[in-house]
Amino acid sequence: MHVTTVEFGLARKFLYVVATLIVLVLVGGVVYAMFGNDLLRRALVPSVAFRTEPTIPSRLYADKAMWFARPGLSNTAVDWLPPGVQPTPAGRAEIFFIHPTSFVGTDRWNAVLDDADTNDRARIFLRGQASAFRAAGRVWAPRYRQATFGAFLTSEAAATQALDLAYADVAAAFDRFVADADPKRPIILAGHSQGALHLTRLLRQKVANTPIARRIVAAYVVGWPVSEVTDLSGLAMPQCSAADQTGCVLSWQSFAEPADPALILEQYDASTGFDGRPRRGTPMVCTNPLTGTADAAAANTENRGTLIPDGALENATMTPGLVGARCDARGFLLIGDNPPDLGPYVLPGNNWHVYDYSLFWANVRADALRRLAAWEKR
Repeated sequence: MHVTTVEFGLARKFLYVVATLIVLVLVGGVVYAMFGNDLLRRALVPSVAFRTEPTIPSRLYADKAMWFARPGLSNTAVDWLPPGVQPTPAGRAEIFFIHPTSFVGTDRWNAVLDDADTNDRARIFLRGQASAFRAAGRVWAPRYRQATFGAFLTSEAAATQALDLAYADVAAAFDRFVADADPKRPIILAGHSQGALHLTRLLRQKVANTPIARRIVAAYVVGWPVSEVTDLSGLAMPQCSAADQTGCVLSWQSFAEPADPALILEQYDASTGFDGRPRRGTPMVCTNPLTGTADAAAANTENRGTLIPDGALENATMTPGLVGARCDARGFLLIGDNPPDLGPYVLPGNNWHVYDYSLFWANVRADALRRLAAWEKR
């Protein structure tokens, strides 16, 4: 879907255009029931060889054109607010946000930086996700040569190479972020899906056991599994167990009930944790964004606002009290068996991955502000 040059026009469509990211027509209804995950792989995994690309040095991220948002850019995707939500003076945090997969091509393994459709979709995600952090401070959201969606559906070597290329861009952008951001300000790190995967690597390679770690308010590793047993030691950061805790990790993966997370568990249980031990059978970090802890919460008392479209697709509004949540024994965030209608883009297995942030947008905003206040008080 081509997007107009009026950036705020994207806001009213962000919960709908996500459908183009996951090509759900290929995995819906009877077809998915017959062929399941194999159909996903056949449809979305590139059949071409991986193309080696030159690295992007950190100095090139001094160019504002390499960012979707950063200080010095105005009216960006992250500045969007739902109707009725008033802007507030921004907090003091420097926020580094890594957007999720917006490239679904199969003719190459990595997106190019000037792909208009891919970038338009990335802006849509930034509106529905990174905008929740804008009240806490200045958001930096880099462009990067992300791996295509199909890279997550295969164990081919090309998929690993594609993710390595994408991470190298993110790492270069982060180095520039650290160099250019105010060194006296606290830092919030956040991402979703592929962005969250790259964030775990940043935490291990660029943050853990460095002076930067002392500035971390929190790391929002959303839409990507993090093992409580094998991963947290590598991140050198505990999971958040209190609503005002700082220097900790939040993570959740949203499912309605009955939930079937087989596609995630298949990859997770076959993988190795950051400490070198198998992840098989280990629980995942699960933060309930309604509480900022692992505690369950009811919709009517705790949910401050879910982003939903109106019937005419003309706007995205925020409605409180729609979704409760609880963590299950394995670490998936369950939102009950009667979730609101946000559109037809729920993934197989009742996976609400696309809506990990928008289900809890107002609570994520409040969580970032609360932890920032606690960090500053500390």
